[in-house]
Amino acid sequence: MTSTTVLEPFGARLRRAMDERGPLCVGIDPHASLLEDWGLGDDVAGLERFSRTVVEALADRVAVLKPQSAFFERFGSRGIAVLEKSVEEARAAGALVVMDAKRGDIGSTMAAYAETFLHKDAPLFSDALTVSPYLGYGSLRPAVDLARQSGAGLFVLALTSNPEGAEVQHAVTGPDAGGRSVAATVLAHLAEENAGQTPLGSFGAVVGATLGDLSSYDLAIGGPLLAPGIGAQGATPADLPAVFGPVLRDVVPNVSRGVLRHGPDVAALRASAGRFAEEIRAAVEGA
Repeated sequence: MTSTTVLEPFGARLRRAMDERGPLCVGIDPHASLLEDWGLGDDVAGLERFSRTVVEALADRVAVLKPQSAFFERFGSRGIAVLEKSVEEARAAGALVVMDAKRGDIGSTMAAYAETFLHKDAPLFSDALTVSPYLGYGSLRPAVDLARQSGAGLFVLALTSNPEGAEVQHAVTGPDAGGRSVAATVLAHLAEENAGQTPLGSFGAVVGATLGDLSSYDLAIGGPLLAPGIGAQGATPADLPAVFGPVLRDVVPNVSRGVLRHGPDVAALRASAGRFAEEIRAAVEGA
């Protein structure tokens, strides 16, 4: 693959998008149950209609759209084709696309995953990719390097909203890492990646909005914090200041089912996203 296009770094593009459109990320999560709720079949035609409707409704007004790759992959090559088209159309309409694929591997395999989503000429090129550091943060180096080269970004799983995550993420590491928790070590690595980057680094963390007081963690990594958990998982925009404190302005709150349940009506999807965006903006400005 070759490309001569040079993008402005993801962090700078994200900062501008959040300032202009509001700090909201909406998931594109075509669960079988949501397809049914929308009156669509659990098939490629339903997947395509669902994705096209979300992109049409929201890509020209929200800062970030986050397709969940698994819900497209389950339909095989035809589902991937729908995902490619959704990414292309969302980016063309001005939304930044975070591919929620949570890839994590070693060596040439990690490099191949990076090229799938972070190479500028790849059909699935996205503005950022979610990745898992649990084969060791260093295993992510191919993705870090290609993201930096492409002007893309990463969101690394650090403090996730699922309760099972705590058994790994809160575990204390050995003396070589200073006895920090795994999550704290991941956050420290990200701070190093973002050092000197303005107005916002391109290497972010996934930190759940449902986790309550996180003051024991240094969330000031110089990059964005993708915050799932608002809406169906129980968190609200009003909870954000207590969770994120002084780094609140760098938070990208994610809402999926809370918005998507209002489909397939385009106006209702837009109204729901608009309400969440305003509530989030009010929480940030009032903190």
